Amino acid sequence: MRSKLIYMAGGGTAGHVNPNLALVEPLQKAGFQVEYLGQKDEIEYGLATEAGLVFHEVVSGRLNRGLNLWQNLRQNLPTPFRVVRGIGQAVRLIRRRRPALIFCKGGFASLPVAVGGWLLRVPVILHESDLTPGLANKLCAPFASRICVTFEETLRYMPRRKTRYTGTPIRASLQQGSREKGFALTGLDPAGLPVLLVVGGSQGAGALNDIVLQNLEALCRRYQIVHLYGGEQSGFTPPQHKGYYAMAYAKSEMADLFAMTSVVLSRAGSNSINEFLLLRIPNILVPLPLTVSRGDQILNAKHFKEKGFSYVLPQEELTGKSLLSALDYVSAHRAEYQAAMGGKDAKNGTAEVLREIIAVASH
Repeated sequence: MRSKLIYMAGGGTAGHVNPNLALVEPLQKAGFQVEYLGQKDEIEYGLATEAGLVFHEVVSGRLNRGLNLWQNLRQNLPTPFRVVRGIGQAVRLIRRRRPALIFCKGGFASLPVAVGGWLLRVPVILHESDLTPGLANKLCAPFASRICVTFEETLRYMPRRKTRYTGTPIRASLQQGSREKGFALTGLDPAGLPVLLVVGGSQGAGALNDIVLQNLEALCRRYQIVHLYGGEQSGFTPPQHKGYYAMAYAKSEMADLFAMTSVVLSRAGSNSINEFLLLRIPNILVPLPLTVSRGDQILNAKHFKEKGFSYVLPQEELTGKSLLSALDYVSAHRAEYQAAMGGKDAKNGTAEVLREIIAVASH
């Protein structure tokens, strides 16, 4: 009897986990059992277990690529040993349960699992969110039977014969949010000023937190603000102010917050910006700068700007004056942004990725 078990992997940020979770219910409805592999000290553990999934620990490591070479060397030294240990853990799990397929979303949590699947001849499907592949997915690609990509332009960077343009899986619940519930949760006024949603990603964003805090009075004269600041690790203490509501991060509440939002101020992680696109929410993107990233968010944001989906404000140009100017511009051109976002690019890739999974798992 063919196995109906699917292992999922991917972690480090919510952007590597939420697309996996978007696939869980459709897979279960198709008769599959889903279990999660990842690191217990990373965000995937909390999100996967909260979703009711069985979680198996597989350790990994990540490569630090900051500007301090000596610090990089010290921090990266244990990484190969952790990856090898993780491959051993993955091999034991895969050999014992023999899943039909392994779905890897990206991040270094995927690497040991992809290698383990390849060693035991269990098919691996890889999903790349960003416009250009990250290092982890470049390393995983040779071990994958099939690769799914969010952007059509990404096809040029991956092996063409096994790569499919599918879009990214997005939680169906995000399209079912309630504006009324959002206002009830936040205590803001449904008949008041429009709502600005500030999103720094699952880890928070210091630059966005700082700019909001420094310009709170001016912002609150134009908007009611919902601020997702990233929790204790962000080092941010939310102020008390009329028309301002702060929470560390949102999970199931996200759909209701989106439903009440007029404009988003956000980083440019692929998962988030594709959610804004699908929901047609005008947005201002402040991508992570090259000093702390490989530039993937800069490329994502540039692509969305060229398509007419987003206003891009580089972090080095982020000031109170430039932010207020950007908000004025987006407000004045709201209808144009929403019209641009109504095209074929605004799709939920869940069904297409699900089709690829079922095809490979049933082969």
